[in-house]
Amino acid sequence: MTGGGFLARNIAGFTQALESVVVTEDLCHAPGLMQGLDPRIKVVTLMLFIILVGLAQDFTLLIAIFILALLLVLLSKIPIALYLKRLLIFIPIFTAVIAIPALFITPGTPLLSIAGKAVITAQGAHTAGLLIMRVVDSLSLGLLLVFTTPWTKLLQALRWLRLPSLVVDILGMTYRYIYLLLHTANSMFLARQSRTIGGFSGTENRRWLGRALVTTMVKSQYLSEEVYLAMLSRGYQGEIHTLNELTLRRRDFIWMAFALAAISLMVWSIYL
Repeated sequence: MTGGGFLARNIAGFTQALESVVVTEDLCHAPGLMQGLDPRIKVVTLMLFIILVGLAQDFTLLIAIFILALLLVLLSKIPIALYLKRLLIFIPIFTAVIAIPALFITPGTPLLSIAGKAVITAQGAHTAGLLIMRVVDSLSLGLLLVFTTPWTKLLQALRWLRLPSLVVDILGMTYRYIYLLLHTANSMFLARQSRTIGGFSGTENRRWLGRALVTTMVKSQYLSEEVYLAMLSRGYQGEIHTLNELTLRRRDFIWMAFALAAISLMVWSIYL
């Protein structure tokens, strides 16, 4: 492993993470359908859709919800390629953990057998398919919420839903400063690369990486203390207040009516 390759891969990874944040923030302010809705309405209605996904037992209904999510993505002016790329990153992880065991442990009619023993059953394939579609739909709706809602407004909506203020504050600080630490780590890699002639052995690279991680951890602890002291000096007493108040508009009521009507129709189809 050469120093150049080691550094180049890490620099590319850090840079990609930072660029993805910039892209997501830009999409949150695009003139699309979901961006113009009140974040409280978005959180509540999309959570109801996710609950509905968990109750659904029919492929047709799950596919209809996925098509609805894609339609909302297009109306929100989110690049479909970027959306599907983010979606496909998570699906294999959840599929491996949840769906694959269902293929082999669910009893039923043999679909694939080896040496006369059922390896995969039709019921197992059906169960795994339902699990996969539920994961796809839930992630689709979650990504839609993240892509169309600025983080600060999303935290406001969560606080309005009575999520504990400490949890909201921790989420806000983590989101704000994790990318600052990513930028710091990226600068460390670039600084080393700019001062390096030739390559290093794998042992030397691992030793340097360990020192870089320790340095970043020390910086993060120091930064957290400084930020907390700055918050106290500005009157922080356990609750973060924002200047922008959330207000409901006509479009919010129209979307809420549409969402509730669609959810009611889908629930009716489940229990029909």
